[in-house]
Amino acid sequence: MADTDLIARGLRPLGRAAPPLATRRLFVKAGAAVLGLSAAAIGATAVYAAGIEPFGLIVTPYAFTPPGWPAGRRLTVTVIADLHAGGPDMPLPHVRQVIDTANSLRSDLVVLLGDFKAWYRFKTEPVDDEIWAAELARLEAPLGIWAILGNHDWWHDLVGVRRALAGVNIPLLENNAVLLGAPGQRFWLAGLGDQIAYWLGPGRFRGVDDLPGTLSQIKTDDPVLLLAHEPDIFPKVPGRVALTLAGHTHGGQIRLPLLWPHFVPSRYGARFAYGHIVEHDRNMIVSGGLGTSIIPARLGVPPEIVHVTLGA
Repeated sequence: MADTDLIARGLRPLGRAAPPLATRRLFVKAGAAVLGLSAAAIGATAVYAAGIEPFGLIVTPYAFTPPGWPAGRRLTVTVIADLHAGGPDMPLPHVRQVIDTANSLRSDLVVLLGDFKAWYRFKTEPVDDEIWAAELARLEAPLGIWAILGNHDWWHDLVGVRRALAGVNIPLLENNAVLLGAPGQRFWLAGLGDQIAYWLGPGRFRGVDDLPGTLSQIKTDDPVLLLAHEPDIFPKVPGRVALTLAGHTHGGQIRLPLLWPHFVPSRYGARFAYGHIVEHDRNMIVSGGLGTSIIPARLGVPPEIVHVTLGA
């Protein structure tokens, strides 16, 4: 049969390419299918990031003995960072879940690393200061509940946050240190003022942190834990500090491949974004935090409480 007859019958001669028009049609159909699948995947990811992951809660454990911490001196610490209380993703029931879970860990010490309230424009359900503070007041630990302030506390309602914490007798550490523990088990807990407390313009800030002044208050050779809202202080932290605990970054919050390191709120990018970081025998743990900032969504870094066991 001649090629023209085959084509007339809708067939293709063996060894011949399909007519250009048919090729274009197949390409357009395939492209539409791919775009449809991509749109569906993007939509499903967005739904998960906004409506599922922010409402989860995990406990992330760390157990180790850093340099500067006496071997066998066991201490457990619960770390609550970046609560950002307020809906849609941190309404009162979620706050209560955080507190109940933290108490179930029965740690020796609980530390609160700042940013207590949600401030983004998408907030749908405020949680009043007296309410989130009352929830924090339910925390229990033999060595106490200690707090520092975060940048959002400074930027939006410094007076209100201070008043709320004072009202439930949660002490603030602001460039000062306290000696805790029984004789033979003592350690210093130091809290740093916020490093970007005052916004001066795009990319320009002035902090109220005083690391040298804070460490100068340490008068014994007992080990030191340092609380800092932003992890960027870490390169300046001396080896005298056994462990630095920080938050602020939310672990990147939206971890899209290749993109997320550029949006971590740190001058060091992804270097101090999340987790247990060791540099020059100095140790820092950066919590992924609990609430959200800018947008009420999380992807690849669920809300977490950090539980640290030192001297295990």
